[in-house]
Amino acid sequence: MKQDNAVLLKSYAFAVRIVRLYKHLRQQGEVPPLAGQVLRSGTAVGANVEEAVGGFSKRNFVAKCSIAYKEARETHFWLRLLRDTDCLEIRLADSLLEEAEELKKLLAAIILSSRQNTKPE
Repeated sequence: MKQDNAVLLKSYAFAVRIVRLYKHLRQQGEVPPLAGQVLRSGTAVGANVEEAVGGFSKRNFVAKCSIAYKEARETHFWLRLLRDTDCLEIRLADSLLEEAEELKKLLAAIILSSRQNTKPE
């Protein structure tokens, strides 16, 4: 495994930011139930990318990247909802949303490229 794998690095850094967001929301007092949702989906992106890189086949790699992509989309939804219900400051939310969008685009490109380069089994 290459140590400079962009999607691994970005998804891990995103998960770290999501955990810190959750801790920040807890420090604010009452934690909105949505915070647990964003914690789960936001950290699942990196976990699935990690599994994809360690996969045993191209098909497994694509499947795990597809799950990571779906988790990134879900996280994007929860972040928008937290922002639009005033549970999260706009500036912070927009920064996280930008990162989620970047991960979605990167994962989509990886999935498309991998599918094009995979021979039918």
